[in-house]
Amino acid sequence: MPGRLEGKVIPDHIAIILDGNGRWAKRRGLPRALGHKAGCDALEQTVRDCAKIGVKYLTVYGFSTENWKRSEEEVSALMNLFRIYLKKLIGIAKEEDCRCLMIGDKSRFAPDLIAGIDQLIRETAHCRKMTFVIAINYGGRDEIARAVRRMMHSYTEHPFDIDETVTEKFVADHLDTAGIPDPDLLIRTSGELRISNFLPWQIAYSEIYVTDLLWPDFSMTALEDAIIAYNGRERRFGGRKA
Repeated sequence: MPGRLEGKVIPDHIAIILDGNGRWAKRRGLPRALGHKAGCDALEQTVRDCAKIGVKYLTVYGFSTENWKRSEEEVSALMNLFRIYLKKLIGIAKEEDCRCLMIGDKSRFAPDLIAGIDQLIRETAHCRKMTFVIAINYGGRDEIARAVRRMMHSYTEHPFDIDETVTEKFVADHLDTAGIPDPDLLIRTSGELRISNFLPWQIAYSEIYVTDLLWPDFSMTALEDAIIAYNGRERRFGGRKA
């Protein structure tokens, strides 16, 4: 691969906490909604950049279960952005041969948004180059609680030996991310040092990279910086260095 990533290992799965849209807008004296619009533009480019360099899975934190606590005006603006972006993403995903999935609880969304999500997933199901996973109305604790409910329903319908059956794989198979490999690299923008309830099960051994950049300012250069830092890590998965 030419350029700064020549000879570097590209993570199979990158997860990103998209943080800083509101601060980006505030610093420019703009409404928060325009910060979220700029964040969507940055996300569009990042999807293209990840597909270009060979990332196989990209998961982004678009809207958390806690984000409903924001002002009604901001939530409404975000929902309208989702409507616009879902339609646009169909074209982008097809151009990049990118399958799209959603994790989180979509039941709280308006019917037209649910239909848009379903259409995006359906129309990109044949794509193979990269899988783009969008976490909306997602919270890690909520995901685990929903997984527990699924496991309990399974037991009620078809009782099984709990000690033998309930393994880590069994739990993982009931999460929203069933069938998706765990992230190799977690990127967080805006300099915050927390995971904010994002993929707590899946990032157990992910490498974490934090940048002070606000999300709308994220670029290919910032992505390269994160991957270069990732290449400087020794992944031990809990083991000791030999």
